[in-house]
Amino acid sequence: MVVCIGTDRSTGDALGPLVGTALSRYHSPLFTLYGTLDNPVHAVNLEETLGLIREQHQEPYVIGIDACLGHSTSVGSIQVVEGPLRPGAGVNKQLPPVGDIHLTGIVNVGGFMEYFVLQNTRLSLVMRLSEIIASSLFSALKQWHTHSRSAAALE
Repeated sequence: MVVCIGTDRSTGDALGPLVGTALSRYHSPLFTLYGTLDNPVHAVNLEETLGLIREQHQEPYVIGIDACLGHSTSVGSIQVVEGPLRPGAGVNKQLPPVGDIHLTGIVNVGGFMEYFVLQNTRLSLVMRLSEIIASSLFSALKQWHTHSRSAAALE
């Protein structure tokens, strides 16, 4: 299960929906996808989406994806972290945690005027990060699927 969080109404916050849209092009049965440019998962519908996931999927393993702000030396980095994502934390929003593991792309510098910073983030950086995250995640999911099938065959 992959949940890509964000909105295309803010350049910096569009990372999640861009990753989701890129992943949707694989038409893969390896994962269920929530959050694309056409159907984003954002602050307004996040709780509803998480409720839907709990209703329709029994004990899903969720990978959360979102943009984040960070130190100037970290801009352009991608973080893979065990544990849930805290969407909206960079802009002081209280939203439910998402995921068993999460990936974040650091799209700009945080610490001051976060909404303004997200609105004025370079689209080229966000696009580049989204392509890297989508292709890397798809590759990792394919490898995991192959290895889990091999391990099951050995049992």
